[in-house]
Amino acid sequence: MELLGTGKSLSSAAAKADMDEKTARKYRDLKKLPSEINVEHTWRTREDPFSEVWEEVNDKLEINPGLEAKTLFEDLQRRYPGRFADGQLRTLQRRVKIWRALEGPSKEVFFPQEHHPGELCQSDFTHMSSLGVTIHGQRFDHLIYHFVLTYSNWETGTICFSESFESLSDGLQNGLWELGGVPKVHRTDRLSAAVKKPGNPEEFTQRYKALLSHYGLQGHKTQPASPNENGDVEQRHYRMKKALEQSLMLRGSHDFSSREEYAGFLGRLFSQLNAGRRDRFKEEQEVLRRLPPKRLDSCKRLKVRVGPSSTIRVNHNVYSVHSRLIREIIEVRLYMEHLDIWYAQQQIETVPRLRGEGKHCIQYRHIIDWLVRKPGAFENYRYREALFPTHRFRMAYDWLKERHPSRCTREYLSILHLAARRNETGVDYALGVLIDDEQPITIEAVESIMDSLDQIPSPAEVTIEKVDLGVYDVLLSLREEVQPCYQMS
Repeated sequence: MELLGTGKSLSSAAAKADMDEKTARKYRDLKKLPSEINVEHTWRTREDPFSEVWEEVNDKLEINPGLEAKTLFEDLQRRYPGRFADGQLRTLQRRVKIWRALEGPSKEVFFPQEHHPGELCQSDFTHMSSLGVTIHGQRFDHLIYHFVLTYSNWETGTICFSESFESLSDGLQNGLWELGGVPKVHRTDRLSAAVKKPGNPEEFTQRYKALLSHYGLQGHKTQPASPNENGDVEQRHYRMKKALEQSLMLRGSHDFSSREEYAGFLGRLFSQLNAGRRDRFKEEQEVLRRLPPKRLDSCKRLKVRVGPSSTIRVNHNVYSVHSRLIREIIEVRLYMEHLDIWYAQQQIETVPRLRGEGKHCIQYRHIIDWLVRKPGAFENYRYREALFPTHRFRMAYDWLKERHPSRCTREYLSILHLAARRNETGVDYALGVLIDDEQPITIEAVESIMDSLDQIPSPAEVTIEKVDLGVYDVLLSLREEVQPCYQMS
C-alpha cells in the first residue's frame, strides 16, 4: 500500500513486498489489510459429543462447582456404557473450563499492595534440606528463619532447627539488631509459637506479645490458608534458596568444615543479595525507630522437679542431671539450641537441646556413682545405649560379655567410672590399645596404660598416595589385545 502510494506499479510494488500480483490486486481493490478481512472462527468443526448430556453435567456443576471434569467424565462412562471413549475426556475438560470462566463462581482476587519505607517486615521459617548441605560429610538438616523488609526487600536469616518460640525470638532479634532499627509492623503466618489457635479470645501467645512489646512492634498474622498475605517473604524463600544453590555450584562443593563456615557463607550471600537494594534501604533506615537498650532474653524458664531416676522431662524429651539433685526443684532455661540448668541462683550445667520429641540425653557422669553400686540395673536400663560414650567402650563391653559373662557388667562399669573420675579420652585410648593388641580388657590394664602416659598421643594421620591412572590404560590395552573367540555350535 505504501509503495502504491508513491506511484509504483502494481507488479513492482507486489514484487518488492514479496507478494503475488493477484494477491496484491485483491488487497488493493478491497482497500483493506489482511487482518481486517479475516473471518472470526465461531462455528464448530465437528459435532459436540456431549451436547445431549450437557444439561446433566451443568446441573451437577451448579450444585457443586468443585467437581473435576475427569470425575464427571467417569460418571458419564458408568451411566452410558460404551458411549464415550477415553479420548473424549479432553473435549469435556474444555467445556467445563469454559463453563467455569463464563458461568462458574467468582475466583479470589489478589489486590496488589503499595509498600511504604519502614512500615512492614515479614518473617517465616523455610526448610533447607533440599540443598544437600553437609558439615564434615554429615547431612546438615536445618531451617532458616528468614526476615525481610517489604519495601526494600532487604533480608537476613538465622540458622535454626525447629519452629519453636526460641528460634522465632532469636531470629527476629538477630534481624532487628542487624537492621539497626525497628519497623512499625511485623507479620508472620499462623505460627503456633506466636499465634493462638482459632477460637481463642487471645490473638497472640503471652511470650510473643512480650517480645513485640519490648521492641514496640505491632503484630499481624495472615488469615488461614492465605500464604499470599506473607507473599514477600514467601517469594524471597524461593529466590534466596535459588541464589544459595547457584553459589554452592560456583563453590564446587556443598560440604563445609564447620557450622561457623557455613554461617559465614550464608552471611556473605545475604550481603550480596542486599547490595542492589541500597537506595531503597536508605529510605527505610531514615524512618526506622530506635532499638531498645538491650535484647530480650530468648529463653523459656521452667521449674522442674528431678525424678528418682535423676532425669527431668522438658518439652517431651528426657535429660539427665546429677544424682545429687534428685527430688530437688531446679530451673531450666530453654534456649534455641541448649538448656541451662540453674539451682540456688547458680548455673550448674549447660546441656545441648534435643530436636524433636520422644528423645533422651543421658550423661553417664550424672549416674555412674550409683550405677556401680547397683550393677544389676545396667542390663535392662532403659537408656543403656547412652552409657557407651564411644565405639571402643561398646567393643570393650561386648568383649567382656563374651569372655566373662558373670562379671562383665561390674568390670565395664568400673572402667566407665574411671572415665568419669579421670579422663574419658584417656580411657578410650587405653581401650583402643588393648583391643588392637588383643590383650585382656581389665580395669587394671586400663589404669596401667593411662599411668604410663605423659600425654595422650594425637590420632595418627592417614595419608593416601596418589593413584597412578596409567595402570588403567595398561589394563584397557591388554583387554583390546585379548579378543574372545566364539565357536558356533
